[in-house]
Amino acid sequence: MTDTTQDAVALDGVGPLYDQIRRAIRDLIVSGAWPPGTGVPPEHALMERLGASRMTVHRALVQLAREGLITRRRRSGTIVASPPASHTMFDILSIPDEVRGLGQDYAFRVLERRDGKARSAEIARFELGSAVEIAHLTLLHSADGAPHVLEERVIHLATVPDAATEDFTAMPPGDWLLRHSLWTQAEHAISAVAASATQAGLLGLAEGEPCLLVERRTWNQERPVTAVRLLYPGHRHRFVGRFGPYGNV
Repeated sequence: MTDTTQDAVALDGVGPLYDQIRRAIRDLIVSGAWPPGTGVPPEHALMERLGASRMTVHRALVQLAREGLITRRRRSGTIVASPPASHTMFDILSIPDEVRGLGQDYAFRVLERRDGKARSAEIARFELGSAVEIAHLTLLHSADGAPHVLEERVIHLATVPDAATEDFTAMPPGDWLLRHSLWTQAEHAISAVAASATQAGLLGLAEGEPCLLVERRTWNQERPVTAVRLLYPGHRHRFVGRFGPYGNV
């Protein structure tokens, strides 16, 4: 830990001392002055620098850890945490754009595909209502070579017949649909689920580890277009929405 980093923590004199320390460190992180991986001064150094008790400094660091801004490790010390990837909650997202927006290289592969009448499990899983003709795909999207999101999707072939002859090797189905089909309304649902053994293996997680499940369905007028289930590792992602009294902004 350099004296320069340590000296950067400056208090504003407003409110309780622990909160001043918390705000000073938070502002350094949020402004980018302390990027992810930067070492945070140890408690004893902050105590000497700021004239605070160990309990006061400890309280500030614990709160920063709860906010997800720092990671505390017993042996290697405290560092600025890598921020979770943020996603706009109300948009139809392009996963390749999502990954590239994080400054990472994108790749995907189709793990499984089946075309034909929807089976009972698919009808229940995607709320299809009947045994309609579908293309059912499972894909794994990667960022910098690491699993990013596991996708399971059905495409209604009566609405998007060209999907039957598309092999989705050059472009993932979500982006292909945005270019080759129209949608007029969409429905989102987000829930917390535990990764199954199969899902955990594909996403590089421990079985039962928390994940965020995004379920989305789209329609063109009254005709269903697609239904998708996107499973994100919970500790690496968050979803954000901004809205006003008259809708999204």
